[in-house]
Amino acid sequence: MTDNNAKQPDAGWVCYDGDCAFCLRWRRRVARPLLRHGFDFVPLQTPWVRAKLNVSEADLQKEMRLIRPGRNVLGGADAVVTLARYVWWLWPLWLASRLPGAMGIIRAGYRHLARNRQCASGACEIPKRPRGLDWIPLPLLLLATLPFRDHLPNWIFMWLFVTALFAGCKWLTWRRAQTGNPPANLKRTFGYLLAWPGMDAKSFLTSKQPEAPRLSEWLLATTRFFAGITLVWLAAKATITTDRLANAWLGMFGLTLLLHFGSFHLVALAWQRAGVPAKPLMQSPATATSLAAFWGVRWNTAFNKLVHDLAFRPLARRAGVAWATLGVFAISGIIHELAISFPARGGYGFPFGYFILQGLGVLVERSDAGRRLGLGHGFRGWLFMFIFTAAPVYWLFHPTFVENVILPMLKTIGAT
Repeated sequence: MTDNNAKQPDAGWVCYDGDCAFCLRWRRRVARPLLRHGFDFVPLQTPWVRAKLNVSEADLQKEMRLIRPGRNVLGGADAVVTLARYVWWLWPLWLASRLPGAMGIIRAGYRHLARNRQCASGACEIPKRPRGLDWIPLPLLLLATLPFRDHLPNWIFMWLFVTALFAGCKWLTWRRAQTGNPPANLKRTFGYLLAWPGMDAKSFLTSKQPEAPRLSEWLLATTRFFAGITLVWLAAKATITTDRLANAWLGMFGLTLLLHFGSFHLVALAWQRAGVPAKPLMQSPATATSLAAFWGVRWNTAFNKLVHDLAFRPLARRAGVAWATLGVFAISGIIHELAISFPARGGYGFPFGYFILQGLGVLVERSDAGRRLGLGHGFRGWLFMFIFTAAPVYWLFHPTFVENVILPMLKTIGAT
């Protein structure tokens, strides 16, 4: 089976295109964990591999192969998925492949990637766009939650679905940060993927924090954290008021304090203390003096960074800034429909309408009339921002969501 100098590895041979620079880069990335698990690497052009596979020259380099002792030879996506089980940062791909129908998507993605390799004179690379394989874990993780929808309370399914959405976006931003940047150390990588809610992977993985956070920041974040816990508890116990709707909104405000302004801020400060430039996700949104500043640089900067890089910039190049602005808010509306209306099993259209309204508000603010009225700065800008974000918030957290998700969650908290 092998030549005289080849020793049979315990787990099998990973056969790759030895003339492909892209393939060689991936070999280097996965070499350490696969070697540790008993695999070894050999180019497809090796004589004994050619003889073993017994395929034409044209078919030989169409896909990688995995030759395992005493088993069938696997090729392409099937080989990749089998090997992904042994590489920690490829686990999402392996787990997703267990879902019904997922392998069809993964195989199609692999074939697309293989077809688009641009090889000439031994120099082979994949075009920077599209990077379709980077997107595959996101829909697969969302699909993986669907079998649980009818077996879990709506509020638990909401957290499960949102976690899957978050994990898919984290993977996507981490993969994008690998292009053109020096490799990050393992601690930073684990920290970004598992212990940081932000989405600015490049800064988190490669930069350094210039100075440690001040004591006042720790105290403010801690105060918000405990204030959030208190408000959620009071809402769950119906201590302040017995009105169900009032308790629901009190609980949602408490959750926002607990998570976005409390926990996430404390995590950011801890990373800053460790020398990592982890910027808090909330940048004093209540002090924004324009609607554009509120959504662009002050509220949930993790999501803003993500949609700016993936949606706004390409849309602006093709359709202009105004349409790109509306497009980004439309995407935000769709994401919130998935995170709010879908788990609530109703109220569709309200979150989307809310964010379309926000996009129109930003365009009005930037218009000639908006500038003449001073809607982009000062007190008028703040008032315009407050009215546009707060007055229609009833659309975002609509009655179906409150009734089917928030109130059952508070009831469970209060009972425990």
